[in-house]
Amino acid sequence: MKKAFLLFERGTTFAALLGACAMLVIASALGMFQIVTRFVLEQPAEWTEVLIRFSLIWMVFLAIPSAFRQGAMVSVDVLYRWSPPRVRRVLDYIVALAALALIGVIIWWGWDYAQRGGVQSMAGLESVSMFWAYVAMPVGGVFSVIGILGNLVDPQRLELETAQ
Repeated sequence: MKKAFLLFERGTTFAALLGACAMLVIASALGMFQIVTRFVLEQPAEWTEVLIRFSLIWMVFLAIPSAFRQGAMVSVDVLYRWSPPRVRRVLDYIVALAALALIGVIIWWGWDYAQRGGVQSMAGLESVSMFWAYVAMPVGGVFSVIGILGNLVDPQRLELETAQ
């Protein structure tokens, strides 16, 4: 069961990270396009700014699960280093529960916000609902829950390895 869950978690975290990378590529390409249209062609495209902003929002919420999985988000490094192994495991559970509570709030209110924003349209892209921008919160939250549970089952302390 543990092995199957970790395989599932690895796949979902990788998919979320790929999505975050794709959003960074989209934001960069649109930024270059905006520069060319604004300063070279002197015909600015207003819609690019909106899409850049929302691709960056999606990028952040899709990259958070990778940080949770690596143990690099909520951190209590000093306590963890000074504690015996039994206390470290208790700290892992406390941090995971706190992170799950926070992500639960983000999923709950993010979904509510996305539904309420569904009646709005994006400025510059009137045919696209704001739902697609706001739904990044619950989608990223679901991926984060999987990453948090994966780190709880198979802890990784990558930030402690690179700390000085």
